[in-house]
Amino acid sequence: MVVEDEEPLADAIARGLRREGMAVDVALTGDDGHEKAAVTRYDVVLLDRDLPGMSGDELCREIVASGELTRVLMLTASSSVSDRVEGLSLGADDYLAKPFAFPELVARVRALGRRATPAAPPLLTAGDVELDPAKRTVRRASGPVELTRKEFGVLEVLLQAAGSVVSSEELLERVWDENADPFTTTVRVTVMTLRKKLGEPGIIETVVGSGYRVPEPGAPRA
Repeated sequence: MVVEDEEPLADAIARGLRREGMAVDVALTGDDGHEKAAVTRYDVVLLDRDLPGMSGDELCREIVASGELTRVLMLTASSSVSDRVEGLSLGADDYLAKPFAFPELVARVRALGRRATPAAPPLLTAGDVELDPAKRTVRRASGPVELTRKEFGVLEVLLQAAGSVVSSEELLERVWDENADPFTTTVRVTVMTLRKKLGEPGIIETVVGSGYRVPEPGAPRA
């Protein structure tokens, strides 16, 4: 989530992160950010310190106190040492002064995102399908598989689940963002095209009424 009261900057950051394959929600006030964080577990929150309503400092304290694995990257116009120390003392995990280089922001978000989820192996596999989260590549025995960002995201989430069922609602939350319509067939269509691209034998199983999973080797089929 990007919590930034300068709407053009917030939208620019969100567009850039989405191009990098991330699902991004935007909040323009501290109160809005607080409401969104209360209902959605974000991997990373980009948080401006100077916000209308609830301050960035107060929101940071709330996120830290929640006990979630959410990581906080503070954004501020001040680059003084004392300001950085103060921000980090609130519980923020990282700090970036404005203006910043966007590639650096992406690298910091990815690094924090890795710390916000349980450690995963360097490669995620299922049978002869191999997904490399760092290189953003997928291979099958027959060679590389070209996937869209959303198809890649769905496969990554399913493989990370290690055989557990992932609901369509969770896939919408983790791969898309708040602009996705929960009543559309977006997830079903994406899973369908993903299956076609991966080929046979199929590895993604539909669990009727629950969602999707990639069974672990030896697990009974639904």
